[in-house]
Amino acid sequence: MDVGIGLPNTVPGTEPQALLDWARRAEETNFSTLGTIGRIVYPGYEELIALTAAATVTHRIRLTTGVLLAPLYTNTALLAKQAASLDRLSGGRLVLGVGLGGRDDDYAASKLSTEGRGRRLEEQLAEMKRIWAGEERGFAGAIGPRPVRADGPELILGGSTALTFRRVAELGDGWIMGGGTPDMFARAASGVDAAWEQAGRRGRPRKLSLAYFALGSDPRAQADAYLLHYYASLGRDVAGQIAAGAAVSADMVKSYVAAFEAGGCDELIFVPTASTPDQVELLAEALA
Repeated sequence: MDVGIGLPNTVPGTEPQALLDWARRAEETNFSTLGTIGRIVYPGYEELIALTAAATVTHRIRLTTGVLLAPLYTNTALLAKQAASLDRLSGGRLVLGVGLGGRDDDYAASKLSTEGRGRRLEEQLAEMKRIWAGEERGFAGAIGPRPVRADGPELILGGSTALTFRRVAELGDGWIMGGGTPDMFARAASGVDAAWEQAGRRGRPRKLSLAYFALGSDPRAQADAYLLHYYASLGRDVAGQIAAGAAVSADMVKSYVAAFEAGGCDELIFVPTASTPDQVELLAEALA
């Protein structure tokens, strides 16, 4: 199983230089990917922009949105062009993870309704695939640049319903779980595999998951300070459960890796709760 690390793009107060230093260190310590999480109503960096910055100081590591709330990007042609641009500039390293999001305030701030967002996502994915394939749209021809892969960047879909699994099988290359236990992952992963087989797809979908971590001095306080705030809209009990699940020791990190791998996970991305670049080395040491 590959192990990646998240960029601290949503950690409040993250300075630009810290973001770039983090990306460099992540590549130097051989993590498989740099991941982002995202929402609108929060003081963080937008994912495609953050990953473009990371791309300028790295050469090998994958760049994964985990996940981008695609229905909030209402100009699908522009989103396709942005994604293709990042993919091209990074040498084909973009993994475009997309999902619907679970917070009404993101949609309200964007002056959008949550109604029909699943249908809109399906339409967006189909449209982006046509654009990436070079479909002509005007006098000048296709919308470019062309992605490195002929069929566009790798598409990963987030969500936990049977409808999500169908979308993965019909429109995506894989699936990502935004948070939860290894047992939850294993159960959902079997649903993804079943939908994939039912759709008659060849091969197998790539399956990823996120897990929060905090290491170093007083890691529990670090995890609580960020996660209780980030998930406050879900209520204190739910936010507390999420915070309690953060890996705050080397033993917890190792146990998560073993459990997710046993559950069929292809890539586990540890998402930070602080932006001090030493967190990268601390996680690498915990995995050693």
